[in-house]
Amino acid sequence: MKYEYFTLTHVGQVRENNEDAIGVDAAHGIAVLADGMGGYNAGEVASALAVNLVTSEMARWLQQTGGMVLPGDALHAMKENVNVANQAIFEAACMHSAYEGMGTTLVMLMQFGERMLIGHVGDSRAYRLRDGTLTQLTRDHSVLQEQLDMGLITPEEAATMQRNLITRAMGVEYAVELEVKELQAWPGDLYLLCSDGLTDMLSDADILDALQKEDGDLPRQASALIELANARGGRDNISVALIAASEGAPGAWSLARAHKAVS
Repeated sequence: MKYEYFTLTHVGQVRENNEDAIGVDAAHGIAVLADGMGGYNAGEVASALAVNLVTSEMARWLQQTGGMVLPGDALHAMKENVNVANQAIFEAACMHSAYEGMGTTLVMLMQFGERMLIGHVGDSRAYRLRDGTLTQLTRDHSVLQEQLDMGLITPEEAATMQRNLITRAMGVEYAVELEVKELQAWPGDLYLLCSDGLTDMLSDADILDALQKEDGDLPRQASALIELANARGGRDNISVALIAASEGAPGAWSLARAHKAVS
């Protein structure tokens, strides 16, 4: 299995600065996207710290493994390194008054040949497009999602409501829990990581339509998503990372088959 990566970010139509950050380390199969929040410029600091630290620390850990990685070890490393980044953000917010209250969401993907791990904190999302079906792979850590889970609102009602009240974020407390899912990748899969600047503007059907219209061309697909979100109002920064899987030589790292991945 081989993978192609493409990322794109836009400030949107309302915000003056872009508090989203994206990082890709294709050699190690890592993609990370973060959506910062906080005072003046503090969101940019939080998201950049999260992306840079998680990407570099995961790459360093992979270099030390020698190639074969146990699923439990990979999951532990992801959680551990997200907490390292979380503590750096928390401590910076405590030390500098300009950064007080800053934090960030995060969604990350690590590919190991035909298998991958996806982790997230907050409401930045991961999707998979497979055989014409778009599937949301992450579950928002938000008040809205909790209301949906408890049956207090319907999906139709949720589609008309704001999603910005999140229940989990990096940098808000000294420790944070990364939710991780293991998946089996197939040739032809397309994975999307995105900030809520995209999903607040577009429905899943809109996202599917934009991806299918530009099928096979990652730059055009990313541009189509951002242009459509801006056309719908662009109320927030909009960021996307696209990862396309195809048949090819295996990567340098692979997950040991200790258990079956979810399809």
